[in-house]
Amino acid sequence: MRIGIVILPDQRWADASRRWRLAEEYGFDHAWTYDHLGWRDLITGPWFDAVPTLTAAATVTSRIRLGTYVASPNFRHPVHFAREATALDDISGGRLILGLGAGGIGFDSAVLGQPELTPRRRVDRFAEFLELFDTILRQPSTTWSGEWFSAVDARSIPGPVQQPRPPFVVAANGPRALRLAARYGDGWVTTGPQAETADEWWRAVTEIRDRFETTLADAGRPLDSIDRYLNLDSSPVFSMSSVGAFTDAVGRARELGFTDVITHWPRESSWYAGDEKVLTEVAAELPRLR
Repeated sequence: MRIGIVILPDQRWADASRRWRLAEEYGFDHAWTYDHLGWRDLITGPWFDAVPTLTAAATVTSRIRLGTYVASPNFRHPVHFAREATALDDISGGRLILGLGAGGIGFDSAVLGQPELTPRRRVDRFAEFLELFDTILRQPSTTWSGEWFSAVDARSIPGPVQQPRPPFVVAANGPRALRLAARYGDGWVTTGPQAETADEWWRAVTEIRDRFETTLADAGRPLDSIDRYLNLDSSPVFSMSSVGAFTDAVGRARELGFTDVITHWPRESSWYAGDEKVLTEVAAELPRLR
């Protein structure tokens, strides 16, 4: 079991750098930051871009893997994002993980004045985004004309450090997105659905896990050919609320066959409110939990 942590980009780097250093010192396997222009009610407070944040994180760490959680076509274009990903993979020495998703409704699309897309159209766009992004990263020159994106002789030289490209961890819950994860994913990440109780959430996660395994089989991929990530904090119980809550969540995820779990750095208030003392205690348990 590999254990990762999300560090929200809600602090100036002078303060945030401490968290990224500690994430590596504590022994987490991967660290992520949200790739949004703003997120929920936190749009009224400090918020910084994911790519420069991860670039800075790469310069103060040496081992931990670094990821976008999750980049989407709401405001990312495959041509430019491929350049950013190539640079970030280079600066980090091949530690980049690309968490990718279809993008939701809300601030990320509204702030650009874009019309709100239906779930079907968001997945349509995501399918093309994945195909083009994958193509650009794998070959030195790409020309493309699609419904959502265009590229004219888009270059990808010298290419990523990780060959043929950094791993894609595709976020998916619904049937079509699960098929995209099975096709393009080196990893699959799920949040599960919204639920009133933790038990209800875990039952739903089990059902999604079963659907994904069926989707993998239909795609002709072995069950062990793709890493499986679970966002523990979509549950009604914040995993960092106590050492016991975290230990229980990791154990249940392991029983369901997940290879990786993701928690969140405790914040002073609002989303993921908690005590950093719990994080320190959890860090001491990481070797045992693996």
